[in-house]
Amino acid sequence: MWKKLILSFVAICGGWGGYTLYHAAEKSFPIGAGRLADSLPVEGSILFAVLGAIIFLIAGTLSAEWGGAKLREAVQYCARVPMNELAAGAAGLTGGLVLSILLHPAMGWLGKAGQLLQVAATIALGYMGMRIGLEKKQELAKLWTSGRFGQADEPEGRGLEEHKILDTSVIIDGRIADICKTGFIEGTIVIPEFVLEELQHIADSSDLLKRNRGRRGLDILNKIQKELDVKVLIYEGDFEEISEVDSKLVKLAKVLRGKVVTNDFNLNKVCELQGVSVLNINDLANAVKPVVLPGEEIIVQVIKDGKEHGQGVAYLDDGTMIVVEGGREYIGTTMEVLVTSVLQTSAGRMIFAKPKLLEKAQ
Repeated sequence: MWKKLILSFVAICGGWGGYTLYHAAEKSFPIGAGRLADSLPVEGSILFAVLGAIIFLIAGTLSAEWGGAKLREAVQYCARVPMNELAAGAAGLTGGLVLSILLHPAMGWLGKAGQLLQVAATIALGYMGMRIGLEKKQELAKLWTSGRFGQADEPEGRGLEEHKILDTSVIIDGRIADICKTGFIEGTIVIPEFVLEELQHIADSSDLLKRNRGRRGLDILNKIQKELDVKVLIYEGDFEEISEVDSKLVKLAKVLRGKVVTNDFNLNKVCELQGVSVLNINDLANAVKPVVLPGEEIIVQVIKDGKEHGQGVAYLDDGTMIVVEGGREYIGTTMEVLVTSVLQTSAGRMIFAKPKLLEKAQ
C-alpha cells in the first residue's frame, strides 16, 4: 500500500514537472513552442504532463527496489548498534548543533561569507559533538543507568536494583541457576553479549569436552531466563578497545556499578585490585558447608588410599575430603571416625581424623 502511494506521489510530481517545463519553454521560446503546439494532436501542456508522469513513474519504479533495499540495510545497521552508542551519539550531535546555532549571529555580519561559515560550523560542530558523545558513551551510560542526573551518589547498598554480572565460568559451572532459584541473589542478572559470544565459540569448538561445556552454559542461561523468576538483562554493549573478556567484565561492572559473579580465582583477584565488588560462588559454597570441630565423631566410608603411608580418604556429601590416619586397612568399609583437626585452604576445607576404634583402644 505504501509503495503504491509513493509511486502515485512520484507520478503527480512528474506530471507537474512536465506541465511546468512546457509553460516555461512557451514563455522563453514562444515561436518554437507555438510551432510545436501546432504539430501536436493534443494540448502541449497535457502531453508534457503525461510524459513527465510516465518518466517519473518508470524511474521511481526502477529505483524503488534499490532504494528500499538500501533503506532496510540502514535500518538493520542502526538496529545492530547498541543503544548506549546511539543515545551517546545523538546527545553529542544535538549538543554540537545547539552550539553552532548560538554561533550563527556572530557570523551574520560577514554577509555571504558568514553564511558559508555558518554551514561549515554546523557540519564541523555537529560531527565533533557526535564523536565526543561516542567517546564518552561509558560515562553517559553510567549516568543513564543510575537514573540520577546532578544528584548525590546512591548509597552503596542499593538493594534490589543492583546488577549482578555473570562471567563465562560461573555460567558453565551451573550452580548459579540453583542459587538464583533459592532467591539468595537479588537485583538484575546481567548477561553481557561478549560472554554469550564466548559461550557460543566454546559450544562450536572441535574439542568434545569444550563443546559440551559450552552447550551446558547455554542451557543454564535458557533455564535462568525462561524458568526462574529473576530479572535478566542482556547487555548488548561492548568495549572494542579491550580484547580480554575478563577485563571487559571489570569495565562493565564499573559502568553499571554492579557486582561480578564468578568462580574464577584470577578474576576474583583482578576485581579486588580494581575495586570492583565480586561474588564468588566457591566462597558461598564453603560458607554453607556444615561446620565440623575437632573432637566430633562422624560416620564416613573410606574409599581410597591417601598420599601418606597408611592414610585413607573419605568424602562428606558436600565433597569435603577427610583424611583418615591409619584408614588404609578400612578401604571399602563404613566406619566412625574422630575429627582431630580442620584445615581451610583455597581449594576448600580438609578434615583430618582417625578411626574411633583406635581411639577406644588407646
